Amino acid sequence: MRGLRLALLLALLAPDRAAACPFCGPVGEPLARQRDSAAIVCVGEPSGAVAADGAGLLEGPFRILQVMPRRVADSISPPAEAIARVAGPVAGTAALFASADDPPRWRGLAADEVVLAHIMAAPSVEEPIGRRLAWYARRLEHPEKTIAEDAFVEFARAPYADVRAVAQALSLRPLAAWVADPGIDQRRRGFYGLALGIVAAERLPTGSPASSAPLREALGRVAGDFRAGSDGLMAGILVADGPQGLEWLLERAGPERPVDQRQLLAALRFAHEDLRETLPEARIVAATATLARSAAVAADAIVDLARLGAWGEVDAVAAWWDRAADDPLIRRAVAGYLLACPEPAGRRQLERLRDRDPEDFERARAAAELPRGQ
Repeated sequence: MRGLRLALLLALLAPDRAAACPFCGPVGEPLARQRDSAAIVCVGEPSGAVAADGAGLLEGPFRILQVMPRRVADSISPPAEAIARVAGPVAGTAALFASADDPPRWRGLAADEVVLAHIMAAPSVEEPIGRRLAWYARRLEHPEKTIAEDAFVEFARAPYADVRAVAQALSLRPLAAWVADPGIDQRRRGFYGLALGIVAAERLPTGSPASSAPLREALGRVAGDFRAGSDGLMAGILVADGPQGLEWLLERAGPERPVDQRQLLAALRFAHEDLRETLPEARIVAATATLARSAAVAADAIVDLARLGAWGEVDAVAAWWDRAADDPLIRRAVAGYLLACPEPAGRRQLERLRDRDPEDFERARAAAELPRGQ
């Protein structure tokens, strides 16, 4: 029973990883996947105005101009017109994707000849992922916005091991220039930081010597409370420099830099999942424990200590109960850590807090057993 409860608590404490790239944020469905899962793919043009449907989502009528060739022949005939869900008004032509439902559900995407050609030329989702990513690497930051976004989405959804396997293709891209460009899409900037770390770790030839220097310089230029992409830059430094890079990041993420501390926690979660061969788990635990001393990130860091099974931090975690009397998030994390801890020291601290503050502890315990975010 204890083992089952421990497993459930750790599952509740685990952070979400919606995308394979933890620094890229939510991404949509790649165009090749939309194409390959569609029953029909057509080229259309608007035949009326876009309006909101009953759910408040936009849709508009389209006249079918052409059925795009498929790799697998379809016996389904498209209608002359279709109502398709769209992101906004479409001027010119659109790619239309029909589901296999009866009746089919249609989605539309503004697409000129360049985008339509990209949709049809993109490798099938059934091809090996390494071959597909190498194809998309050449289209990162493509002049056509839709193609650039589609290439990024393919990489954002790919497992780290597969991204690393195409380091040679990534080395041919101007990654250092992209991470330094303040105008770059911030989600992509985080991925390019990770990619540059991969290239530097592999010691691949690029337009300039491959190193983590551009990543460190880019981190030095960011400021403010919202620093999207900085966690990816940090992860790139961990990939390129291992323990030495971690020490540099810890020194930089001092108490006066709570935003950096939070982003370093994200980079450490990535390291725990994907960098175990080059960054020992003991170093990751020690770095997380160091960050757990900061009130700004203590709640998240304590949760991460539980996820890492760092039960040697019992006394330090329990000490936060009194220090954070007015912070329910930290107290929730303390309760969750102690409930999950299988060691006698954890049970002793659990009983001590339960006996001393029964009502407060019960509230924290109940909160700890809810999924995060509730």
